[in-house]
Amino acid sequence: MSPHDRSAWTPPPRDPGEPKEPAQVRRILRLFRPYRARLALVGLLVAAASLVSVASPFLLREILDVAIPQGRTGLLSLLALGMIVTAVLTGVFGVLQTLISTTVGQRVMHDLRTAVYEQLQRMPLAFFTRTRTGEVQSRIANDIGGMQATVTSTATSLVSNLTAVVATVVAMLALDWRLTLVSLLLLPVFVWISRRVGRERKRITTRRQKQMAAMAATVTESLSVSGILLGRTMGRADSLTRSFAEESERLVDLEVRSSMAGRWRMSTIGIVMAAMPALIYWAAGLAVGSGGTAISLGTLVAFVSLQQGLFRPAVSLLSTGVQMQTSLALFQRIFEYLDLPVDITEPAEPVRLPEVRG
Repeated sequence: MSPHDRSAWTPPPRDPGEPKEPAQVRRILRLFRPYRARLALVGLLVAAASLVSVASPFLLREILDVAIPQGRTGLLSLLALGMIVTAVLTGVFGVLQTLISTTVGQRVMHDLRTAVYEQLQRMPLAFFTRTRTGEVQSRIANDIGGMQATVTSTATSLVSNLTAVVATVVAMLALDWRLTLVSLLLLPVFVWISRRVGRERKRITTRRQKQMAAMAATVTESLSVSGILLGRTMGRADSLTRSFAEESERLVDLEVRSSMAGRWRMSTIGIVMAAMPALIYWAAGLAVGSGGTAISLGTLVAFVSLQQGLFRPAVSLLSTGVQMQTSLALFQRIFEYLDLPVDITEPAEPVRLPEVRG
């Protein structure tokens, strides 16, 4: 008998009227509720790091516009020391927030693994006769393992990048509002592109995880002691090898499609953002040439530095959005198991037997 001949459990069909992503996102956020104190500390560290990093371009502007032209070496030394201190503080805050967020993420993964295992312990025997063993193992190992990067770093990345973007935009407006408008002109288009890429990767991730579960089930069934004995007795070693090779080939195709989904569109965003400094220099030159208000060299260099500091968290925010949409497919597979109905449940107030002898 081939491992594929057994009937496999399939999740119940989704109710068309049931809210999809919003309800699922709220359910994911509830997983982090027991750790909100640690997450609040991460938020404070992120805010502090963002404020400190934004100060560096303003120090650079003072160096170029005041300290060097006026030959004030004392001020120059003080400003240079301030830039070094900001770099040190940013690094320290980054290490601390990574430590705390990784700890919280691992605890959330531990809670998920334990909840799925506990739910499976309560399932009736009929569930295990209908479900391939590899499918169950894949949910705990592959699906929860696949969301590790999202759970451990997404919350911190989202807060830190969002804070950095807001602080940087405010600083850019303080330097020059006209150049800020030029810098933010294409941002809505980038957000629209990233959302489309995220939806595409979510669909491919769902298919990829199902294929990984099928491979895990094949390996578990065909390479166990009983599976090896059955395969050799029936002379099916070559057939099983071909079947496994076909499943592996399908997984290769899905992995390539998952990696390349939206790659050209995201690369286009990177190219446009890399070209933005040239656009800023061009816009500043046109403003001066047309008789507009002159922009000092220090302001222009500080603005370009802030702009580069804006693009890094902005691109990271877009990537985080894509990663979160992809992870929704993994969370959905885990929630399918957590929502399985339990036929026999323990009573809330069980009857206590008197002392039993014999």
